[in-house]
Amino acid sequence: MRHSVAGRNFGRNCGHRKALLRNLVTSLFEHQRIETTVSKAKEIRSIAEKMVTLGVRGDQHARRKVMEYVYTKQAVGILFNDVAPRMKGRPGGYLRMMKTGYRPGDCSEMAILEFVDYVRKEPVAAPATEEEKKA
Repeated sequence: MRHSVAGRNFGRNCGHRKALLRNLVTSLFEHQRIETTVSKAKEIRSIAEKMVTLGVRGDQHARRKVMEYVYTKQAVGILFNDVAPRMKGRPGGYLRMMKTGYRPGDCSEMAILEFVDYVRKEPVAAPATEEEKKA
């Protein structure tokens, strides 16, 4: 029986699993939005929300705690300079998970994990020419 056993193993050993989760959290901070399987998204959501809480706190100890887990200094900078100020007044629930369907190869359920205030940058359309305006 699995009483009081928390977390998912993902069929990996401890070091591989920890590296996977660290990579996903780092990518989430760098890109503000990632697509992964639902089980991985559920697992990293709790880790990333704790990191954002540390970012909102913003002191030197919090920065060092985040740097222990996140791989790149660029991701730490994005967290403390971009993400944390946007989440200042929010009491939690910094991330949103949207299920997107199934992966074609193995039929795994996929999800997009993004920050709740994520604004998708649309490409700027070229101005319409006079011929297009007439049509």
